[in-house]
Amino acid sequence: MPKPIFVLSGPNLNLLGTREPDIYGYDTLSDIHDRCAARAEAFGLTVDCRQSNHEGQLIDWVQEAREAASALIINPAGYGHTSVALLDALKTLAIPVVECHLSNPAAREAFRKTTYVSLAATGIVSGFGAASYELAIEAAAGLVGAARS
Repeated sequence: MPKPIFVLSGPNLNLLGTREPDIYGYDTLSDIHDRCAARAEAFGLTVDCRQSNHEGQLIDWVQEAREAASALIINPAGYGHTSVALLDALKTLAIPVVECHLSNPAAREAFRKTTYVSLAATGIVSGFGAASYELAIEAAAGLVGAARS
């Protein structure tokens, strides 16, 4: 069985369902993780879903993914716009990286239009609410399948 897809979520995403639902929706992060697991299972894959409010913890998990994951999906949240250290960690990966956002950063405040993570991402899924994570699973599954072929 292939290694799991790591699904990493950054700061404040633990508050989904109650935090600015007009932007982020009413699904909780637990709901999203359940949907990711179900979507991955349809491709014969598994997920390892994690969330942290701490930049260093996210970097440690990215480094762990180098050996333990078949692909990485990351919603860096605010760290996408600020963390060169996270970018540097992502650039060490030889596996597919899918950047994921619930909202469309390009349609929001000017400071959200650019993310450092995009510089290391294979692709980006944004603007589809909680479904962005499921679409990211589909993208990662396709990339993992292509790598296995």
